[in-house]
Amino acid sequence: MPLAAKTFGIVGALAAFPRRLAAREVEKQNGQLRHAVTRRTSHAVFGRTLLGRMSEADIETRFTTELAAGRAVLSENGFLRMLGLTASPEPSALTRQSLLDQSRLPPRAFDLLALFDAFEHDAEPFSFRDLILARKYAGLIAGGATWAAIARSVHRSGPVASLTALSLHAQGREAIYALSGDRLSELDGQMLLPLDTADDAEAEELFALAETLEAEGLSAEAAAQYERCLAIDPRDSVAAFNRGNCLRAAGLPDEAAHAYAQAIKLDPGFVEAWFNLAGLHADRGETNTARRHFEKAIGIDPAYGDAVFNLAKLEYDDGRLAEARRWWTRYLELDRDSEWARTAARGIQFADLQLSRKSAG
Repeated sequence: MPLAAKTFGIVGALAAFPRRLAAREVEKQNGQLRHAVTRRTSHAVFGRTLLGRMSEADIETRFTTELAAGRAVLSENGFLRMLGLTASPEPSALTRQSLLDQSRLPPRAFDLLALFDAFEHDAEPFSFRDLILARKYAGLIAGGATWAAIARSVHRSGPVASLTALSLHAQGREAIYALSGDRLSELDGQMLLPLDTADDAEAEELFALAETLEAEGLSAEAAAQYERCLAIDPRDSVAAFNRGNCLRAAGLPDEAAHAYAQAIKLDPGFVEAWFNLAGLHADRGETNTARRHFEKAIGIDPAYGDAVFNLAKLEYDDGRLAEARRWWTRYLELDRDSEWARTAARGIQFADLQLSRKSAG
């Protein structure tokens, strides 16, 4: 069971392989693949389509965020190699530091270029071809190109190893050309494995559209697009969860509850779905149901501070001060410095005061 206990989240969309086929292979190997990153995600896979959807700065921020969260980050090729769906390049022996020392490529640019498969290998050990590419990329960056412009360009000419035979030139920050004789030509013909389908491409486009609509606050419209995603891929728990969030924001709590329940049915360990469903029931005054769902979320992820804090507040509002005190104490084990932590500390003091009065009376 090579992928047991591993949960993969897609950041962006895959360019070289249909997500549904990847999901099938991950499940076959006892892992899980989700359309986005959640609290349970152990590996964040950066799809190359992200280069056309997100700014360079936003990609760098997301990369930093995933690393800070303790997740392993994978390129598309790294992901496929982990699944055994594509062969690894020939054995090699160069370390990351050796490539940096010999190429003088900035470390941050190197890591991001590797993340988007601009080298033959996605991780060390690297090859001599990777060193040649690193030197070429260092020259392009010195000439004014950005790492993102290089990453967008390199896959247009076929396997990146073929670039070792080309003379690459940068014109401005975004344009990368190959010099043939005395003429510059674009790097044409983006490489894709011949396995994609119209449904996969449509699902990815719909999901991206839904995310954009959601970010713009167009909740009802976004919910409709997530529903279309589910019509194409009924197993997409993240689309169901996101649809629930949009329906809730659109003032449709009953429909949102059904969407969260659908996400949980598809992925019983989807802790955020349990938490948001609990919040819906709490808003309705359905305390017992909300309590069970908060407890379920905490059972799945004991370090989920939001669930612990909200369960404490639920117990406090329900007059169960001893239980509220217990959960606030637990919250302070997870967080001691935020405003929420100060609220929890005040809640414990109040509970102690009331409980002492009751025992005295």
